[in-house]
Amino acid sequence: MKKVLISLIITLLIWGAGAFAFFFIKEYVPKQLKAASDIVTTEKEVENEKEVSQDLKEVIHNVQKLVVKIQLEDGSLGSGFVYNNQGDVVTNAHVVANTKDVTVVTADSKELPGTVIGIGQDTDVAVVRVPGLADTEPLKVARERKGEIGDEVLALGSPLGYQNTVTTGIISGIDRDIDIEPFHYEDAYQISAPIAPGNSGGPLVDSKTGEVLGINSAGLMEVAGSIGFSIPITSVLPLIDGWVASPMTDLPAIEMGGNEYAQEEEYSLEEYSNYLVQYFYESLNYGDYVTAYSLLGASWQSNTTYDEFRKGYLNTLAVKINDITASASDNTGTVTAVITAQERKDSGTVYSQYKVNYKIGYENDQLVIISGAGEKLE
Repeated sequence: MKKVLISLIITLLIWGAGAFAFFFIKEYVPKQLKAASDIVTTEKEVENEKEVSQDLKEVIHNVQKLVVKIQLEDGSLGSGFVYNNQGDVVTNAHVVANTKDVTVVTADSKELPGTVIGIGQDTDVAVVRVPGLADTEPLKVARERKGEIGDEVLALGSPLGYQNTVTTGIISGIDRDIDIEPFHYEDAYQISAPIAPGNSGGPLVDSKTGEVLGINSAGLMEVAGSIGFSIPITSVLPLIDGWVASPMTDLPAIEMGGNEYAQEEEYSLEEYSNYLVQYFYESLNYGDYVTAYSLLGASWQSNTTYDEFRKGYLNTLAVKINDITASASDNTGTVTAVITAQERKDSGTVYSQYKVNYKIGYENDQLVIISGAGEKLE
């Protein structure tokens, strides 16, 4: 009887162990497999993020090649972009007002003659024909759709003479109506991307598709502080295509009202200095250390090699400007900013706040960051 009881107990134990093993395999192992799957998914998401980042760089590279700087005899500057394979460049009317012949500077620094073939009298758009750009593949234009609030965009141009500058932002408002004599801006986009004198006429581009959504107008900055505006390309396509098909033989005289469209040299050093520091951090956020380094003055560069400069920012993942102010005295600007830096440390990603001060000045007629210093805020 005792042996039978022992055998029964052993049998029950074996059954119990088998049941537990079945339950473990059925319930626990799938969870472990799912956890492994989550890791793979996370890795794929990271890979996708890298692909998106690479796509953005590709969009910027492709668009920059087709954005030009427009120079007038009086020294004023503007921007434009290649619109078709006839060599036509779209820009703002106030950039080329009351002139016929201009010089167009391409991304590879070629200077080409251009002729204004169409210009609006109450709409701030114009077309410049550049024979030297004929047969050039143009930028893609969003002909069938308008931008929407929240769309991520790129503003390209030559602010302050810095050619092929890219700033990022979103469309923060639509359907804005503004009058700046003699032009009326209807249904304009309000954008968060910083723009400055020289940006006028440059394209507003969808950062995902590379399509032109609008034409930037830096002239509006004087009216609305740091808010930028862009003319929807869909609103002016009939005008542009009309001039392309049938160029104007006589260009109208345009009376520019007030000083809202003052030439580049008439903008304040405070504005220049403020923008230059923003441009510096935009370049760092792109990982464009070459451009950021080029904005430094000769003294700073002589004390810091490019490799040292680049190495100093390799672990800075992103910088956000929380607050920025600028002042100027004589030919020197001072910029103070509070920034939040996302930094890679041994312990992981950390966010740190800094107060930075920059001295801005001219070297060889080019505005540069002469010196800078910062302190970490607790």
